[in-house]
This record gives sequence, C-alpha cells and structure tokens, in this order.
Amino acid sequence: MNRRTFLQLGASAAVTATLAACVPRAGRAVAGTEFDAAGFTAARRYQQTRFGRIAYAERGSGPAALFLHGFPLNSFQWRGALPRLAPLRRCIAPDFLGLGYTEVAAGQSVAPAAQAEMLAELLDRLGVDSVDLVANDSGGAVAQLFLIRYPQRVRSLLLTNCDVETDSPPAAVIPVIEAARAGRFADDTFRPQLADKPFARSAGGIGGLCYTYPQNPGDAAIDYYFAPLVATPQRSALTNAYAAALDPNPLAGVAAPLRRCRQPARIVWGEGDTIFQQASADYLHQLLPGSRGIRRIPAAKLFFPEEFPDLIAEEARRLWAAAG
Repeated sequence: MNRRTFLQLGASAAVTATLAACVPRAGRAVAGTEFDAAGFTAARRYQQTRFGRIAYAERGSGPAALFLHGFPLNSFQWRGALPRLAPLRRCIAPDFLGLGYTEVAAGQSVAPAAQAEMLAELLDRLGVDSVDLVANDSGGAVAQLFLIRYPQRVRSLLLTNCDVETDSPPAAVIPVIEAARAGRFADDTFRPQLADKPFARSAGGIGGLCYTYPQNPGDAAIDYYFAPLVATPQRSALTNAYAAALDPNPLAGVAAPLRRCRQPARIVWGEGDTIFQQASADYLHQLLPGSRGIRRIPAAKLFFPEEFPDLIAEEARRLWAAAG
C-alpha cells in the first residue's frame, strides 16, 4: 500500500469553500474555547482497569456524558464539545483500546464488543452509574453495543455518522481491513501523513476524505492522532487489530434489542460523508423508538463533530433537556 491508502476508501476528497459555506453558521467552531494540544495533554487522566490503563479527558461536573470518538482518532476529537457542555455535564472522553494514549493490557481484544465492556468498567471505576452517550464513526457502533448491553446506564443517545447493522463495516472500509490484516495499514497510512502534513490534508489523506474544511486537521491534531498509532511496532499492531476487528459485522443482531430501547435519541448526519450511507440516518431514526429525528448537515464530512462543536453542543443540550 502506498501513501494514498485513504483513497482506497473510494471517496472523492475535493472540498471547496463553497461547499463548506453550506454548513449552518451555528455549527462553526468558535476560536478560543477549545483545548489546544498542550492543554489537552495536561488534562489527560488515566484509570487502571483489567483492560489496561485507559486514557481519558474529563471536564465539568454533575450527571455524566460519555463521548466516543471515531477511527483513527482519539478523545482529542471532542476538545471543542467538552468545554461547551461542561456547565451541564461531567463530560468524559476516553481513548479506545488500541487508539490514542490508552495502554492496552497484554493479550486484550480491541474489538467493538470489548470496547463496550471496557467503558462499563471505566465508568464503574469513576463512580458513574449512567451517562448521556455522544458518538461518531466506529464510536457509534460501540455506543449501540453499550446501549443494548447496559440499557439501564444510558439516559440518551446522540449519534453522528456511524455504522449501523445493515452497513457495518461499510464497503468503503474493506480495503483498510484487508491492509490491516496483512499488517500494512498502520505504517503505510499514518507514517507518510505524519511526515507530510499538507499531504494529510490533501485529497490523498485523511483531511480530504473525512474533514469538511481543507485546513483540517491542523498540524497539532495530525500529530496528536497519528503519532501514538505507530509509536512502536506493538502500537502499529494494535492499530491494525482495531481495524481488522471491524469485520465480521460487530453489530449483527442488534436491531431487535435496539427496538426495545426507549431512551431519547437524536441523529445528526453529515451529508458530505462518502463512507457511511446517507440512508443509515433514516434507518436509525426508524429503528430507535425514542428518536427525536434527524438533523442533516449540508456538505459536512465524517469527522464534522470535531469541526463544529457548537452544533454538537446545541443538539446535546436539546436532547438532554428532552431526556429530563
């Protein structure tokens, strides 16, 4: 696999200012309210569990909200949402097993089912009984698994572009899974983008595929996301294991139990995403009995929750008010 691994996901990555202008003004980031990389690192905490030493960020107090990031990102994805919502919630954003700065126990699975179990233990260790879930990308798959396994621990569910049972893994991700199983994905994909950040933001990198605005992700974010994924051969292997575990379908069989979940839910879907099907938003709305509807964001790509924290905060506040 060459420097253009992300192109194998089958997406056109041209993002123009005209398309970006289609995103509602309420969704645009407000400078100065997010953590920067240094501040986020300083705020990072660790919790020992049987799954490993889990890295997480926390801000605020009161009822807890749990933020689940996408792949190949980590909790830094939520650096804008956390300070905006901290006045209302104890906001907790962990790094998944195999991603970010979490230190995985030897022999530990990093599959989605194991991630859900890890979250339950993390919350136990933090003294948290129940949460409002906010999730993106493969974090959305983990959120669904967490919901059906621990329904009593979930007050509400805010899902952005993510897997659903009928589209997991999405066809666009199959080349990534194949490369991961061959042991090539992590090093062939992330080392070139760490070394050439303009390339990372180009049509051949994560920026063109997954971000709405061409200036994203910034240099600090590229380092924050990708450096730990290939820091050692062991970490590269864990990154590959995370991707490989996305197949077979980790959501097989979740539809029936999800239909029994009555928690208030909201779907916020980026219409510029070329990885997950647009029809999946409708699928979730029809599947979840507590759905409060869909908000579609014109031109927004997969990782728009990082780019538009005001929009996420707005939707979370409304949903949480409905949840009581």
